[in-house]
Amino acid sequence: MARKQKLPSGEDGTALWRHVAQGVKPLKKRVPPVVRNDPGPEKSAIPTQSFRPAHPEISIPIAKHKPRSLSHGTVADLDKRTGEKLRRGRLPVEARLDLHGMTQAEAHHALVDFIAGRQVSGCRCVIVITGKGSYRGGAGILKEAVPRWLNEPANRQHILAFSHAQPKDGGTGALYILLRRSR
Repeated sequence: MARKQKLPSGEDGTALWRHVAQGVKPLKKRVPPVVRNDPGPEKSAIPTQSFRPAHPEISIPIAKHKPRSLSHGTVADLDKRTGEKLRRGRLPVEARLDLHGMTQAEAHHALVDFIAGRQVSGCRCVIVITGKGSYRGGAGILKEAVPRWLNEPANRQHILAFSHAQPKDGGTGALYILLRRSR
């Protein structure tokens, strides 16, 4: 039977740690931990040193990145099946915004409020009707502006994808927009 040894006493545990660490052999190519005699003044729980990788040749990617720009039919962070359902108009449309008759400023403000409000309320798929433009051959101002507005940071953070609507819902004069789930 092993004999019990009397353990050193210490309020902060450093004496106990030294006693335990005496019989430990370091692993190959490892630096042994440093045991300080003086614990020093109270330190905050948050370390003040900057993080340095153990191997400087390995770079650490920066987490902050700008989301990719969306265009008609492209999907980001979305599985192929859901993207196909969006393009074919097979997702249930939960809200609708009609921009007909609005000025650009009114339409932009309405779009920003609509996207943010519907995403917070839990809607997944919405439709925005822009109109097709004039019948004189010119493209509609709102039809060209809305995809640009959807890629603005205020809107882009709420959107996964958008696509032209099916003819029954307005065709190229309307957009299906798939919103992120609110968490």
